[in-house]
Amino acid sequence: MITFEHVTKMYGDNAALKDLNVTIENGEIFGLIGHNGAGKTTTISLLTSIIEATSGNILVDQQELSQNRETIKKRIAYVPDSPDIFLNLTAREYWEFLATIYGVQPSERDKRIDELTQLFDIKDRQYETIDSFSHGMRQKTIVIGALIPNPDIWILDEPLTGLDPQASFDLKEMMRQHAKAGNTVLFSTHVLSVAEQLCDRIGILRRGELIFVGSLDELKAQYPEKDLEAIYLELAGRKEPQKAGEEV
Repeated sequence: MITFEHVTKMYGDNAALKDLNVTIENGEIFGLIGHNGAGKTTTISLLTSIIEATSGNILVDQQELSQNRETIKKRIAYVPDSPDIFLNLTAREYWEFLATIYGVQPSERDKRIDELTQLFDIKDRQYETIDSFSHGMRQKTIVIGALIPNPDIWILDEPLTGLDPQASFDLKEMMRQHAKAGNTVLFSTHVLSVAEQLCDRIGILRRGELIFVGSLDELKAQYPEKDLEAIYLELAGRKEPQKAGEEV
């Protein structure tokens, strides 16, 4: 269970995240939804210890993150919002590097790499440098690296961006199975159809503030006359584009 208690992140006078209070349960897929700059990546960066909160507490199974960073980080698989990292390594070197950090034994590492590279159709290119890959291939490389240790918490920042339809389908199915086994999946997206397919609950962020937490059914029940896109645009503070022939 992941709990944010009154978490705020300031950059000078600008609040990237304002008094965030939310609990993410074990066994659920929780989606962070919001426009660019809403606070999704800030929230994820705080949980993965890339940055530190200005105030408030983050707890993982009642352990304070600020006091147990190394222990908690080893429980997290993390896919960042950009795959443009470690570009001078081959994909295989990157995966072996992460396996070493997480303490995965070589036999288990090789088994996981073999399974995942076959699933994501990248096995034949694992000894090429990441720099030579397309955006989609880099994304596959980063996803595989995160999943090799298979820890109980998956934190995925826009994980489907750049993936081909088959890889996207396979990753979504893995997310479902991971949560079904009692683990936690937290991911960000601005694609509402993906959230509707996957999420047990969502949190909608707007300018650093959490403005809704609950299931998609609960959200739609509050606005029975509107479709999901219209609801989201209203909550996010944006109006729907004017349709042709409508008066202003």
